[in-house]
Amino acid sequence: MTANKLIDKIGKVLFASAAVVCTISVVAIFAFLIAKSVPALQEIGFFNFLFGDKWMPDKDDVYGAGASGSYGIFTMIVGTLSATVGALIIGGTLGYFTAIFLAFYCPKFLKKPLSSVINLLAGIPSVVYGFFGIVFLLPLLSNIAPNNGSGLLATSLILGIMILPTVVSLSRTSLEAVPKSYYEGSLAMGATHSETVFHIMSPAARSGITASLVLGIGRALGETMAVVMVAGNSVTYPDGLFSSFRVLTANIVLEMGYAGELQEGALIATGAVLLVFILIVNLVFNLVSKQVVKTVTSKKVKKRENRQNDRVWHKNNRLAAFFKQLKYEYSGFMHKIHSADIAKIFAIGAGIIATVVLVLVIGFIFVKGFPELIKNPELIYGKYEFGGKVTILPAIVTTLYTVALSLLISVPIGIMTAIFLNEYTKKRNFFIKSIRTAINVLSGVPSIVYGLFGMITFKQWFTGTSSIIAGVCTVSIMLLPTIVSSTEESLKSVPDVLREGSFAMGAGKLRTIFKVVLPSAMPGIISAVILTMGRVISESAPFLYTMGSVIVGIPKGVTDSGATLAVALYQLSGEGWYMNEAYATAVVLIVIVLALNLLAELIGGKLSRKLGGTTNSNQGLFSKIRGKINGKKTTKHA
Repeated sequence: MTANKLIDKIGKVLFASAAVVCTISVVAIFAFLIAKSVPALQEIGFFNFLFGDKWMPDKDDVYGAGASGSYGIFTMIVGTLSATVGALIIGGTLGYFTAIFLAFYCPKFLKKPLSSVINLLAGIPSVVYGFFGIVFLLPLLSNIAPNNGSGLLATSLILGIMILPTVVSLSRTSLEAVPKSYYEGSLAMGATHSETVFHIMSPAARSGITASLVLGIGRALGETMAVVMVAGNSVTYPDGLFSSFRVLTANIVLEMGYAGELQEGALIATGAVLLVFILIVNLVFNLVSKQVVKTVTSKKVKKRENRQNDRVWHKNNRLAAFFKQLKYEYSGFMHKIHSADIAKIFAIGAGIIATVVLVLVIGFIFVKGFPELIKNPELIYGKYEFGGKVTILPAIVTTLYTVALSLLISVPIGIMTAIFLNEYTKKRNFFIKSIRTAINVLSGVPSIVYGLFGMITFKQWFTGTSSIIAGVCTVSIMLLPTIVSSTEESLKSVPDVLREGSFAMGAGKLRTIFKVVLPSAMPGIISAVILTMGRVISESAPFLYTMGSVIVGIPKGVTDSGATLAVALYQLSGEGWYMNEAYATAVVLIVIVLALNLLAELIGGKLSRKLGGTTNSNQGLFSKIRGKINGKKTTKHA
């Protein structure tokens, strides 16, 4: 075996080893959750736990002594499903019509900025949405509510806003993927623009739209912090729009801090139930997504067949048959023109509402928080003193510390996994399928479940108490799916001709990857890393019971505890005594996260332009490859 082949073999083993981390993580999450849940379920009784509607735990309950408290979670299951349905009605409907507006009604000069604005909405931390709910939505609803405004309506509105970007993005992509011939053929047969949009284009994109709604359901089911802040959190059935209720995720956050032995096991079992719900939703999403791919692929195949045959005659007859069938399917609808025009108004209104929502969320907090930053700049850089003035400097340092360490762990593993999946696995076997399945599962695990896993593993292994290293290890696993997926897409965008040219010049597999493929994909990888930084800064649920929730001094090492910016905002707003400081903290958090998202979008745009301007001549292309392999600068060919 030559030296090059030996090096390539070693490289492949290292990349495969990194990929196995994802599979190990999934197995570990399930194993530890089940191991911690089973004793509690044996003590309580599985059916009593799942279908009991009374939750009154006794913190003195221990294993083997019988349960004196009540541990039924059925009311919270109903509450979780009710909030999810409410979010789907609000966010799903608004998202669908906003996608229609962006795809078919939005003026060209507004389409790109409005799309960017809605994408930025996805980057706002969930704790900021919850804070917006506390300071704006609840006071607004209290004018018509018998309580302070908290309850099912407030929760559904906040969750609806949160799933809006997901529904808009995927639905719009599906709508724009429908063949243009459908639109042109409908107009040629006398249909109006609105009739074509709602009776032709939208039904053709049904699978993709459904997938976006399913993904939105998964986001709503797993949300924690925003729901805790606006739901009211009483353990009762949500029997009205302003009825206080509790969801599964909120139950974990609210009670884990002071839970006894049996109560802690019941809360971990609650996380296991939540995980099962999310996995079912993700399974449905994957099935629907496969149907979307199958539909799009079949359309492309049929299109190629049309070009190979008598194009005009065959295509026209196919279109005629298609629209004849479509006309038959919609023959039962009355007043189609009127309904389409009404739907058009809804679409335009949805686009306006989505924009107004973003302005409200960001604008209201900025108006309240920015003056506080100007008036009290020491909030950002002031020295922490116990019992002294509030300062978020320790939270900022803790956040930066956490970001740096989590990237140091997750980025190398994620990039190596992506390289293995894209560069070494042309055949799909059980090993490859297990890795891809593990990545899909990890991407769907709620953040609070990651927090539970970190609490019962890393927290106990390292110090036995909350520490930065426990939070970092927890969030590093959570980041892997994002890094792997984004990096793999960037690697796929590198033309195969670059790899083939490198091989033709005698470079081995590993040298080609590091000298040709990775540099070409670097803008996309950097964009993924920046988005990952934003994800760490935005998260709060995984850190509450792994890293800590109290603002203390600047950390001196990885074994110290501390609160990140997002956790600090949750604590400041929850206490009610430091609302001005909470506004200012929210402003700092929003600015950092949105700046990172904007930077990632700019780098992504640069990548698109770079790939769009491929080298025109083979001589220049292979000169470029030779330069990358040899590590020398080459002159630019005309």
